[in-house]
Amino acid sequence: MGDQEESDVAATMGFSGFGKKARTFDLEAMFEQTRRTAIERSRKALEASEQENLKPKEALLPQQVGSHSVLCSSVTKKVSSSSGSSNSGSSESDESTDEETIDPPMPPRQGKPVSAEDPDELIGPPLPPGYKDSDDDDDDEDLQEEEEENPVKRIPDSHEITLQHGSKTVSALGLDPSGARLVTGGYDYDVKFWDFAGMDASLQAFRSLQPCECHQIKTLQYSSTGDVILVVAGSSQAKVLDRDGFQVMECVKGDQYMVDMAKTKGHTSMLHNGCWHPKIKEEFLTCSNDGTVRTWDVNSEKGHKNVFKPRSMQGKRVIPTACTYSRDGKLIAAGCQDGSIQLWDRNVNVHTKFHCRQAHAPGTDTSCLAFSYCGTVLATRGGDDTLKTWDMRNFKKPLNVVSGLTSFFPMADCCFSPDDKLIVTGTSVKKDSGSGKLLFFERETFQKVYEIEVTDASVVRCLWHPKLNQIMVGTGNGLAKVYYDPVKSQRGAKLCVVKTKRKDKQAETLTQDYIITPHALPMFREPRQRSTRKQLEKDRLDPLKSHKPEPPVAGPGRGGRVGTHGGTLSSFIVKNIALDKTDDSNPREAILRHAKDAEENPYWVAPAYSVTQPNTVFAEVESDEDEPHDEPEWKKRKI
Repeated sequence: MGDQEESDVAATMGFSGFGKKARTFDLEAMFEQTRRTAIERSRKALEASEQENLKPKEALLPQQVGSHSVLCSSVTKKVSSSSGSSNSGSSESDESTDEETIDPPMPPRQGKPVSAEDPDELIGPPLPPGYKDSDDDDDDEDLQEEEEENPVKRIPDSHEITLQHGSKTVSALGLDPSGARLVTGGYDYDVKFWDFAGMDASLQAFRSLQPCECHQIKTLQYSSTGDVILVVAGSSQAKVLDRDGFQVMECVKGDQYMVDMAKTKGHTSMLHNGCWHPKIKEEFLTCSNDGTVRTWDVNSEKGHKNVFKPRSMQGKRVIPTACTYSRDGKLIAAGCQDGSIQLWDRNVNVHTKFHCRQAHAPGTDTSCLAFSYCGTVLATRGGDDTLKTWDMRNFKKPLNVVSGLTSFFPMADCCFSPDDKLIVTGTSVKKDSGSGKLLFFERETFQKVYEIEVTDASVVRCLWHPKLNQIMVGTGNGLAKVYYDPVKSQRGAKLCVVKTKRKDKQAETLTQDYIITPHALPMFREPRQRSTRKQLEKDRLDPLKSHKPEPPVAGPGRGGRVGTHGGTLSSFIVKNIALDKTDDSNPREAILRHAKDAEENPYWVAPAYSVTQPNTVFAEVESDEDEPHDEPEWKKRKI
């Protein structure tokens, strides 16, 4: 009776039909349905994997395997929240299927598109946003494996730009660690600065200078921090410049009359090479024709820090032509003219730590020493047209040798690729005898895997920047080329090629403004000039506009200007002498003309003696007749 009264009250109040019955679930039926679906999907997945010969872990995704447990847990939570208020069984759930459900629908699956033919794909949680099918992963892995197997694919040579340094050989290249600025030096004594971010498509250097006057530039290198540049030229003094080309430090010159070069504070002969320490930003290294290798500190200009003296097998002095630091900065290597390669510990300069006496042909200039990025392999470019690699753990014989690489320059380069799998060097050619090439050798087998024809001149310098992944080349005809790839390379040359060339600013000519009034009479109207030539001719006739010089002044002068004659004392005297008509042939008579006037009106001499000597007393001159004849001959007056 109570339930009937409550229903009557609800009907009377008008809210009996507002609410909807909560959906109820049969747990045992849902678990059974989920178990069957999981078994069916697992069977399909296994059949598909057997047909496509795929691995089991690739055929059945982890998300699909764990989807049933997630679904069951969500169903359990939902049922537990609604089981307390619902007492009806499966009959009530069947009756409420046609009604609207309050619960949110299952989220659609992401990643692989859902097909209507495969309804099982609707079951399971969504895949992560970065999910890729196994087919895409296989393609990417294949590409990576292909690049690893073939290092030629990593060479950035699809595009190039050409920087015009000058007309003579580009003998030095330097690129800062960030890759923002390039500096080039050549046989024309010039050092030019190139800013990739500031250049446009015209590719013009923003600064050019001659830091070492009339000495050829041999080496340019940025420090490990990129704030200063080491300049090694043909002089005996290396210089350090800042990023804008201003001098920071200059090495002192040694005493060339000293026998022991270790006693002097600096080099006494021409420099050959130099480089910065890879770890200490203030220290750098130079080698010279005086037979020494010296280390320097930028903050100390009084002298070198340490000196190393390479010796021949007989203990005689030999000239080092190339020098470098190891990658960790603990070793100093030098290539000498007797064909030897000698290495010292950086802190011990007495004996060599490693040496090979017959690394290259005696009497040739070893032009370059380069350590690999791993630090265990040393590459040398010899003046005997060879390229060799050496293992630092067994320095007795070379690992690989390539001969026939023509080199005409004492600074021919070799360098390693950023992945340490290739070695790059250039070849020289005679004028009009072919093209200089950039050759790529595999480090392990020393097989030539690639080559680039650069230009119809020798390839002198080469530099492969690891951060930009771009190759810089200096040639014998004054060009600096940059090779890059839009996909594999970063910044550098890519920044300047996309900028359009700046237009030259036109010189603004100031023209005379004419005031034209609507009712001006023709007689007062200024004629408008149609050509500038006629206006220039009129200006030429005007003495003020044409700056006509003033004519000379006739007469004594006026207005502060000196006349043609008589303006100065000398001209006045010359004029009076020239115009004087008196005859001064007899000077005695000319003087005696004034004797009577001087006696009557004394002015110069007589007033001075009027008090002390009123009466004039003249010296008595004896005549020749009164002279005694006994006077010595030497006292007689000579006539």
